[in-house]
Amino acid sequence: MSIGGISSNMSPLQLLQEAQREVKNPAVQAPQGEDFQSRVKGAFEDLHAAQTQARSSATAFEMGQEQDLAGVMIDQQVASLSMQLTLQVRNKALTAYRDIMNMPV
Repeated sequence: MSIGGISSNMSPLQLLQEAQREVKNPAVQAPQGEDFQSRVKGAFEDLHAAQTQARSSATAFEMGQEQDLAGVMIDQQVASLSMQLTLQVRNKALTAYRDIMNMPV
């Protein structure tokens, strides 16, 4: 196995222009999937849905419309864990922001 040098018939200026064309190509740079904002929004919507479900199941149990106490408790725990997770993610994001803002330039 031999490793040869880089040989090209193109001048350095032509190589640079070709590299810039590849970088500016939107097909190469377009991110696939969801962006950060939509993921955060979806997480908050999931948290709201879990809290709404827990509240409605607790209300239904209190009014006698629901007899499954275990299901009500599970809904309450899911809402509680979702809230704790959201708070921990927020705390980590704030800590990271503060660390970046306190970095010397």
